[in-house]
Amino acid sequence: MDIIKVFADNVKKYRLVLGLSQEAFAEKSGLHRTYISAIERQKRSIALDNVQKIADALEIETHLLFIDGEKTLNE
Repeated sequence: MDIIKVFADNVKKYRLVLGLSQEAFAEKSGLHRTYISAIERQKRSIALDNVQKIADALEIETHLLFIDGEKTLNE
């Protein structure tokens, strides 16, 4: 499993479910838009405190960002 890809895909999926642009989501999470963009494009690793900020802004449990949805669907 590529944890960076799984995390990036989940951030984008949950952000879109909330109907948030990267800019609106960045503001909600207290992170910069380019940082959010880089995470979603798998160009950045992320510190644990920022993982928590993202989960809080998405209003989800942190562990959900690390579940491989594709793998779950294909099993």
